[in-house]
Amino acid sequence: MRERDQSGDPGERLFARYAHAPNALGYCGPTAAAVLQQAACGLPTEAGAVRRVARQFSGVWPYQVLMGEQLGLDPLSEGVGRAYWTGSEDTDRVDSRVLGERLIERFAAQAGHYWSHLDAELLSEVSPTHVFHVLGVYPWTRLLATGLPEPLHVLDSCRIRAGRVLDVDEDSVLVEVDVLAYDQRLVVDEPRPERVTRRTEDGVMADFDEGDWAALHWSFACDRLTAAQAATLIASSAEQVTLTNVRLTLPKT
Repeated sequence: MRERDQSGDPGERLFARYAHAPNALGYCGPTAAAVLQQAACGLPTEAGAVRRVARQFSGVWPYQVLMGEQLGLDPLSEGVGRAYWTGSEDTDRVDSRVLGERLIERFAAQAGHYWSHLDAELLSEVSPTHVFHVLGVYPWTRLLATGLPEPLHVLDSCRIRAGRVLDVDEDSVLVEVDVLAYDQRLVVDEPRPERVTRRTEDGVMADFDEGDWAALHWSFACDRLTAAQAATLIASSAEQVTLTNVRLTLPKT
């Protein structure tokens, strides 16, 4: 069944769709931002409410502000959001070096000595995408060598993945989606079936038919992608893994 007509600003709705799952789990943004779920499901929200919440996402918001400046777009526009979360032609228009220098300055000031890896050496990995933030800015790739399962689980859950829909029921979808593996370096492993949630208390964010492409974030099917958008997302994720592996395989000094 195809997606229903939905109300609200498309840029706000796109942000809400991708930000909802980690926020609901308590990982990002302000506590219990119910407005994200409402906006993501196409329900009416108070004017400016989504923007106020978005500004409290200390990881995502700097990207969208700085990318918006380069693209000449509002930070919460659909164009900036699509470029950041899944990749688009606009992503390629962003100067990664300039973006990286400004992001590292911001994040290093926020994190202090806890994330000492946020320095100029990270510039070679920068891309204006969420997957760079997951693999490059967050510390989890630096913990893979511990052999503990949590770093790989977080990396795979937090990065946005594109999965082909195999089956749909009222509350979930079965998708065929790739996973990350690690053996001295990250590998994007072969796609495999995975059932993920698609329903919230306020409804579903996107409807799917068998054969559609779904965007997954923290085991939640949050957006229906075109084939072209899915291909862009898969390619950008693979490219970022390649950049990350350069760092992971460098000799330790």
